[in-house]
Amino acid sequence: MKKRRLGRTGLTVSEICLGTMTFGSQADEAASRAILDRAAEAGVDFLDVAEIYPVPPDAKWAGRSEEIVGRWLVDKPRDAFFIATKVAGPGGGWFQTPVRENKTALDRHHIVRAVEGSLIRLGTDYIDLYQTHWPDRGLPFDETLEALTALVEEGKVRYVGCSNETAYGLTKSLWTSDAEGLVRYETIQNNFSLLNRRFEDELAEVCRAEQVSLLPYSPIAGGVLSGKYQNDQWPEGARFTAYRNLHPRTKIMAQRFVNERSLAATARFIEIARAAGMAVATLATAWTLTRDFVGSTIIGATSVGQVDETLAAAEITLSPDVLKACDDIRKEIPYPMG
Repeated sequence: MKKRRLGRTGLTVSEICLGTMTFGSQADEAASRAILDRAAEAGVDFLDVAEIYPVPPDAKWAGRSEEIVGRWLVDKPRDAFFIATKVAGPGGGWFQTPVRENKTALDRHHIVRAVEGSLIRLGTDYIDLYQTHWPDRGLPFDETLEALTALVEEGKVRYVGCSNETAYGLTKSLWTSDAEGLVRYETIQNNFSLLNRRFEDELAEVCRAEQVSLLPYSPIAGGVLSGKYQNDQWPEGARFTAYRNLHPRTKIMAQRFVNERSLAATARFIEIARAAGMAVATLATAWTLTRDFVGSTIIGATSVGQVDETLAAAEITLSPDVLKACDDIRKEIPYPMG
């Protein structure tokens, strides 16, 4: 497994990161541990969790993913793995039940409570990469960054990153860090895939200029690029099948990902992958690793079989012809996830 440095940090991690948002819901603890074992065998040393995981969020599940990862790490050297987790913040209201009562802001009070909870659940005394899960536009940028700086100074956190951020938000945060001598976001975790390349429009330029690494999540577009939703199929237990039936807000999210344009594009990507002799999930994951601003691509799974397809991307070099074919689809069906 190849390694890449994140931003300007001392973290050199596997170019595939194992995401855990299914752990404790779609994947029970036994399945989660099997996935962790398989990823570790393949050389994955970078694990991404969050205080609200698993998804879909529910009060009875919140924090379960961190607990599962923490129990798995008990008999392993702590320095052998890089642990990334997140403080939720406002979240745009998309999740139904908060982890902490009245969790409304990324101020010091909420950040301290969040990190203390994550440290307990993970069974560790420090977090390698601590990320803001969603931006908080109700607070001045320096208030959040001051709280994160204090955590770094206390040794509870090594580096910090953001997630679901805009080009403006990332640029403003970096400027604030530089102007006020505060820790800076070294990574940004945003949705990025063959079906959603909007990151390349503005954020990629910021990342290149400021040496910030993207940690792409949903490289197979939440499972859409696996082909499972083709021909109007809604598999039992699949993420967007659950989202479609769960809540009006999650139903809208399902429609953003599973729609006529995304399915048409996926059919084309399936053809490209088949002609190149690989699974479409492997193609989609390998494609993200061709971008120079990517630090480590976050994969997810509910079974060992699923993780094998995406792990295979680490051994694949996509040919110029394959890359051109992928680009041609973007020109013909722009922004299929809209």
